[in-house]
Amino acid sequence: MSNILFILSGSIACYKACDAISRLVQAGHAVRTVATEAALRFVGGATLEGLTRHPVATDLFASGAALEHIDLTRWADVAVICPATANTLNRLAAGLADDLAGALWLAYDRRKPFLVAPAMNPAMWSHPATTAATAQLRAWGVRFIEPDLGRTACGEVGEGRLADPAAIVAAIGDALHPRGGLRVLITSGGTAEPIDGVRVLSNVSTGATGATLADFLAGRGHAVTLLRATSAVAPSAPCAEETFFTFADLAAALDRQLGANAFDAVIHAAAVSDYHVAAIAADGQPVKPRAGKFSSTAAEASLTLRPNPKLLETLRSRSRTPRLVVVGFKLTQGASADDAAAAVQRLLTTSAADYVVHNDLTARRDARVFPAQIWERGGGIVARCADRATLAAELERILLARAAPSTPPARNAAAGSAPLPA
Repeated sequence: MSNILFILSGSIACYKACDAISRLVQAGHAVRTVATEAALRFVGGATLEGLTRHPVATDLFASGAALEHIDLTRWADVAVICPATANTLNRLAAGLADDLAGALWLAYDRRKPFLVAPAMNPAMWSHPATTAATAQLRAWGVRFIEPDLGRTACGEVGEGRLADPAAIVAAIGDALHPRGGLRVLITSGGTAEPIDGVRVLSNVSTGATGATLADFLAGRGHAVTLLRATSAVAPSAPCAEETFFTFADLAAALDRQLGANAFDAVIHAAAVSDYHVAAIAADGQPVKPRAGKFSSTAAEASLTLRPNPKLLETLRSRSRTPRLVVVGFKLTQGASADDAAAAVQRLLTTSAADYVVHNDLTARRDARVFPAQIWERGGGIVARCADRATLAAELERILLARAAPSTPPARNAAAGSAPLPA
């Protein structure tokens, strides 16, 4: 989890900035917002407070906040002005500090990354004053999340549109991890085993945990590949994706990905079918599995199931990376602490996983809150996580300590690479 100082200036693109803030919070970051007087004409303070759970800072001279411009900059791991108007860029380049945003800029610890995401009319973006201000800020080490080319709010077409929220989140993640990060493969969602041409055996997995992990790790600058079920929740952050439907689809995708790419870790969160349909009988007569749709008029139908191989046991042998870190998942329902511990230890023994994440279905309270424990091979519980966001942060901490990054992820072209001068 990182501390992100998010400064908004007066542009209609503030609505896109709110989307980026929401994604950052969902990825587990702590976000504090600062809004200029003009920004509050486009988005309300209640919206920003609702997104971040923190009051929005607006006034340099507010009672009780006289040192906010110092405290916030010391608290932040990264700062971003988004959207950054032409007026804001020119004021920053001139070093004006008569409002909170300007004072924050001058008081900022220049060893930490500072980003701006411009948003304005194309003529304003190309104006000599803005061009000169942009060049000055780049020379001082400010990283630009370059504006997009397209139709702007005024109806004109050109360069000046605020970058997409996903690109903003990715650029912030890249700035937080300038030397690159981990290459992580995540599986997510439930497989489905065909009974016939229209019916399947499946499970209740939504893929929400896998999507949360993908969003968090991608937002932190790691290179994430997500193998998700076709029905699973899609991630918000940009990452490489491939979908699967059956056990066989997932097994083939794992073969391709692990055989072709040097991953540092696999987080196997998919709910994989334990069995497949080997035979079907209707009124005592055999029906060929997966062929068309067998009649629903039969008085009795029976399925013969045979076990699928355990994919978790094969991940390391499929991988081209000798030091691959493997994280498995174990779901129980209403298990006692002793029974849950025994189930986790069996999985650690049979699968050769390095870590196992244990959830009990009865502890899930809503789509976001699903408590978990992380167990380590040869040890006990190494982390207790109240929700999915905490689980993502703990897994990142563990993987960074355990895995040696193999190949740095591609840097987002929107983010600069020069450090802020000391």
